[in-house]
Amino acid sequence: MGGFKNFLLRGNLVDLAVAVIIGTAFGKVVEAFTAWLTRQVGADGDDAFFANAELGDAAFFVNTVISFVTLAAVVYFLVVLPYTRAKEKYFPSAPPGTPEDTVLLREIRDALTARQA
Repeated sequence: MGGFKNFLLRGNLVDLAVAVIIGTAFGKVVEAFTAWLTRQVGADGDDAFFANAELGDAAFFVNTVISFVTLAAVVYFLVVLPYTRAKEKYFPSAPPGTPEDTVLLREIRDALTARQA
């Protein structure tokens, strides 16, 4: 069970899952905007920019944007925040200060300097 916990919390599994979810949702926003813009311009090459404008198209685009923001908030509050808290609880970040290897290298440097003097 400990290995599975390490796999979930140490790897980038959650980051990848969040990226796929948000990317898919954002793809729908772009798709809706493209469909709306295409209808505004007119796919038949007509120069009347707003000739085909319908309130339903704009409402669909706004609906998609609201859906995306809602999904992003749900993913953030129900996946990212608990994941970050669990990661800090089980794998706390290193305390601020000088890393051990730097301290060891400074000791070696000082010993060599003292030896040469």
